[in-house]
Amino acid sequence: MMEIEIQAELLKEAKESIEAAKNYKGELEQRLQGLNQARNQINGSAVETRDALQRHFKELKASVIKLLDERLILLLQEVDKVEEESIKPLDDCQKLIEHGVNTAEELLREGEVAVLCGTAEEKLGNFTKKALQIQLDSLPEVPSLVEVPCLSVQLDESFLGFVKDRISTHGAIASRPPVQIEELTERPGGILVRWCKDDDDFVAQEYRLQFCKSSASNFEDVYVGPDTEFVVLHIDTNVGYTFRVCARGEGRMEWSPWSIPQTGHTTLSAHEWIVGCEGFSLSSRRDMALRNDSPTCGVLYSKEPTYTSGQTLTFRMEAAGLPDKRDSIGVCVEPQNGCESLQRDKAVCISSNGAVFVNGKEMTNQLPCVSTGSSVTFDMEVVSFGSAFNDATSFKLRVIISSGNREVVFDWLLDQPCEALYFGCSFVYPGWKVLVF
Repeated sequence: MMEIEIQAELLKEAKESIEAAKNYKGELEQRLQGLNQARNQINGSAVETRDALQRHFKELKASVIKLLDERLILLLQEVDKVEEESIKPLDDCQKLIEHGVNTAEELLREGEVAVLCGTAEEKLGNFTKKALQIQLDSLPEVPSLVEVPCLSVQLDESFLGFVKDRISTHGAIASRPPVQIEELTERPGGILVRWCKDDDDFVAQEYRLQFCKSSASNFEDVYVGPDTEFVVLHIDTNVGYTFRVCARGEGRMEWSPWSIPQTGHTTLSAHEWIVGCEGFSLSSRRDMALRNDSPTCGVLYSKEPTYTSGQTLTFRMEAAGLPDKRDSIGVCVEPQNGCESLQRDKAVCISSNGAVFVNGKEMTNQLPCVSTGSSVTFDMEVVSFGSAFNDATSFKLRVIISSGNREVVFDWLLDQPCEALYFGCSFVYPGWKVLVF
């Protein structure tokens, strides 16, 4: 009996050792995979950096040579122009002098002939008359050397040193970008991207976010600004997208190196407004609604109850019309036809003047007025299920409504559990345009 117990104990210990060995092997394999990923990141980024350096300096060399050649041609053209403009008056003067020399030689020959024939008074008279007409005392003025150009070139001897200094500091190798993406959160029809500085000494002035489909290679700008988060909208569900971000230092013109690319996707379909509401015109994606000039208008609801607890629902005002205290933006348990506002039972909302309504009652706390560019967010979470009077089941939601830099927090008590809510809006006057995501 003792031997059987000992054998069973040994068998148990052996199985535990095997299980521990499996776990240990799994942990080592995960760490080995992590090492391979790190090695691939180092090798891959090194290859990309070498290619970028060689391509950049090749293009830079070609550009510099082109600029130097263009400058040389321009200077040579300037020399040609000065030479041509300065030589022309000298050529004209030379022609005049040569003409005078020829005239004087001809007159000299005629004079010698007239003198040899001294008895011919007519010849002597004609010669003397011709000599007076030629004005032998009039000579063309020849400019002195100080009056004509003497071309030379002035070259800045410090230029080469300046270029050398700039080249010696041009380009830098960064082993870690100063900004990294820290979170990718799926949103309905989009992805919330958050990033943070990875270098405390780097003072960022603005950030630049790019994305592309993971199957593509061409990144495109999606946000440039001072914020450290952005919701990328209008993307396909269940499709991978790659994101990267960089920053521009304070007082700098160039951007920092790109962050390590991160890939994310969303499984949540985009929120949509319902079609057919007379007072609103919708965008092609049906996520943006414009209050038109229709005289009759009720509440515009969502197509389906797509807002669930734990998500963030955002209304962004792309344009604003005249405000009215009856305006409303919010969520409700179910649509109610015939209502002109969400300021009613089983709904929570905010008016364009910032007033907050819960089940039709105005709260004492108030948010900033809504205007063009304003964003109003709703966050909800289930607080508790419980029993109310008459044995009815109560359902409590913790609601946070944020607008501007302020928020209100309250508990919303419903008479029954609600897995998903409708969202809606109503505006008395035209001109309001609201995007939901």
